[in-house]
Amino acid sequence: MPDNLHFQWYAIQTQSRFEKIVRDELSSRGIECLLPLCTRISRWKGRQKRIEWPLFAGYCFGRFGLDQRMDVIHTTGVVQIIGSVHAAVPIPEEEITAIQRLIQSGSHYETCPYHVEKGLRVTVTGGALQGLHGKFVRTASACRLIIAVNLIQQAASVDIDAEEIALAEGPMSLAFRVA
Repeated sequence: MPDNLHFQWYAIQTQSRFEKIVRDELSSRGIECLLPLCTRISRWKGRQKRIEWPLFAGYCFGRFGLDQRMDVIHTTGVVQIIGSVHAAVPIPEEEITAIQRLIQSGSHYETCPYHVEKGLRVTVTGGALQGLHGKFVRTASACRLIIAVNLIQQAASVDIDAEEIALAEGPMSLAFRVA
């Protein structure tokens, strides 16, 4: 078994609606996977049903060593491992941790636009998301924390109490610079 210290998280682009199949196939091969799901209400023929959809359509995440790259690429439904022309590019651990914490928080979260032009870079100081960094946006009805996965240019948002945040120190991340 490869040394876990050399495992990193990678974004895996999937064929349309193959996210769960890719997750299940990779898991059966012993590769740690993360497929963030969100619940949506689907309506048809006068009925409603709660359905779990991928938070980031067309993507799932895998934690593996580069020696397992070919196993991942040859998995049914995989289009590519996201990166540069010459190599897969790992996702920073803190971005994956933020998504994992968001999922585990029990809060309602959803996909949101990646390029939000307004808002402040903040750190969550209380509650289930304490310690996470993101972008704070106030809407007419709520305060929202936006958490981004920069490599795939996707983001998720969750309602947050404005009293549970503080301005983050240091420069704003590239993902959230105002144009």
